[in-house]
This record gives sequence, C-alpha cells and structure tokens, in this order.
Amino acid sequence: MAKELRVGVVGIGAMGAQHARQIAGGAIPRAVLAAVCDADPARTGGFGPAARFTDAEDMIRSKAVDALVVATPHPLHARAVVPALRAGLHVLVEKPVAASKLQAQAMLAVPLKGGQAFGVAFHLRSFDVYRRLRTLVREGGLGRLHRFSYVVTDWFRTHRYYASAGWRGTWAGEGGGMLLNQCPHNLDILQWLLGMPARVRAFCRFGRWHDIRVEDDVSAYLEWQGGFSGFFVASTGDAPGCDRLEIQGDLGRVVVEKEKVRFLRNDQSSAAFSLASPEPMARPGFREVDLEAAARPAGPPQNAVLENFARAALDGAPLLAPAAEGLAQVELSNAMLHSTFTAGMVELPLDAQAYERELEGRIAEERGGPGAF
Repeated sequence: MAKELRVGVVGIGAMGAQHARQIAGGAIPRAVLAAVCDADPARTGGFGPAARFTDAEDMIRSKAVDALVVATPHPLHARAVVPALRAGLHVLVEKPVAASKLQAQAMLAVPLKGGQAFGVAFHLRSFDVYRRLRTLVREGGLGRLHRFSYVVTDWFRTHRYYASAGWRGTWAGEGGGMLLNQCPHNLDILQWLLGMPARVRAFCRFGRWHDIRVEDDVSAYLEWQGGFSGFFVASTGDAPGCDRLEIQGDLGRVVVEKEKVRFLRNDQSSAAFSLASPEPMARPGFREVDLEAAARPAGPPQNAVLENFARAALDGAPLLAPAAEGLAQVELSNAMLHSTFTAGMVELPLDAQAYERELEGRIAEERGGPGAF
C-alpha cells in the first residue's frame, strides 16, 4: 500500500492554485504536490520542488504523479481527465464534471481499473448540516414531502469578476453561466437530498446584471413523480443575497440558512390531523427538534474533498462524490437552460444530443459564426 499520494494539479487558476498551495503546505495528510500544469508557464512557479508542465499529457507520461486534480475551465476537463483515467491515474475533477451531459457521459464511459478513484469536488457534501439533513429526509423524518424552496442569491459577482478572464461569462469558455460555475454545489446538494426530478421548467435571464451572454439570474420550477415540487432561485446580481433551503413534509418543516438548521416537527402527520380533527381551523401541534450540526473544520472547505480523495486513492475509502454522481448536477443545469431555450417544460432524463446542438449553436453565435440562433 502506498504511503503517500503524488498529486499533480492541472489548471493553476484561482481554485487550482488553492489546491496546489494546500497540498504543498502539508494541509492534506499523505498527499504531496509532485507537479503543476498550466498552459501559461508563469502560473506554475512558486510551488517549491513540484515539476512544472504546460501540457497535461506530458505530465501524465512523465510518471511523476499518481493522481490528478483537474481545475481547468470545465469545457477543457476532458483533455486532462480522459488520458489520465486511461493511464490508470486517480482523478479528482473540479465541479462541474463537464459543461454538458453529453461531454460528461463521454468521460464517464472511460472504464476504470480496480481501485481507481474518479471523483468530483462537491465539498458541500462534507458539511455536517447537509449530511444530517440527508439522513432526516432519507429516513422519513419529514414524512411525505410536499414542497421545497431553495434560494441561492448569495453568489454576488462584480463586472470585474467576469472581466478577469476571457473564458468567464461565455458559452465557449464555461458552457453557460452561474448554473455551470457557481450553482453546481447547490444543484448537487438538491438532488443528493431529494433525488432527481421528473421535469423542469426554468426561466434563465442572460446578462441581466452583467455584460455577459450567459445566465446570471435563474428561476426554476422542479417536479418529482408523485407531485412533490418546488422552486430554485439563483442570481449573481443580488446583494445582500440569501442562501436558504426549506423543505416541507407532512411531519414538519426544516430550514437551512447559512449552515444553521431549524426543524419544526409536527406532533402527528398533517394529513392525518386534517382528516381526524373536528375543528375547521385547527392545526397540529409541533415542537422544535435540535438538529444543530457540528461546525466545519477550519481552513478551505475544499480540503475535506482533497483529504477524502487521498484516502480513496490510497486506502479505497468511499468517495464523497464519485464522478458518476456529478452527472446529475450537469443534467439539471443543462435542463434549466434547455427549458429556457425551448420555452417549455423539459422531461428528464434530458436529451443530451439535442442540448449539445443548442450549446454548439450558442458558441458559434458567440464567435460570430453561422449559429443556429
């Protein structure tokens, strides 16, 4: 059994540089920074003895690393992920796995060797508050689910943010806007808690708050088989913003806001009370149940993902978020955009080919070519 994991980081932008610094600084037990890679060689300096590359495939062929952390713009993930997986390396890819369902499926089609770890960096899954909430929902603590509301407008971004790199805020560079960049964490938590909906109707507004072509404001209705439904609202233009998830069931209501959780539990099912009560306007009694979660560890929350990835690669520990599970978030993001493009309800699973054609048309139009729109 290997005693340490030699990690190479591909893409030394904001997130890639953070990962590289944390590994190089010894914050990730049993992981060492063996190499860094970026198309811009100026970005690869300052990481001590780590080998420096400008091409991911050169890094893979060098045999200097056992694992890759891929933090390039998401439409470029496959360029590093696919050859790394084929070479038998462990891979952790930044969210989202890919810009589209079809691109994600192509990466996930690469067969893994025994013990090979392939994960996606969804750090919210490591937060105790969401793990407790998942247990509550999955074990029936809320009873039959009625509805949810998830408002994530705490993603405020300035014009300078979008101007800081040519790929930001573009169809070619990101494959979308906030649904592909900021909201993957939230959409992953949504489906991790509640499962995938059956249909989606979304209203994405493109460049509402910034001079960009992609979405920076989203309102979506999601519906599950059986009637459970709810709304997802997100924006990069609201300040002060909100990060609030509410789930209502017939046994009570739970609210998570800024990682603080409140659970109001009914004394009995609201449906049973409604049928049995002789009073026309009575309501079931309720009590507040303590679900207070443990504080998350100090340091960047992404470190929990890196630590888990190292344990998965070295010891075979279960991944927080296997890459295959990252497909769900990509599909939800694509479905919301597809619903907006087609001005209609989208049934899931999403037609990956149809969406890919729409995305290619948007990219062609953005580049001044003969796009489909």
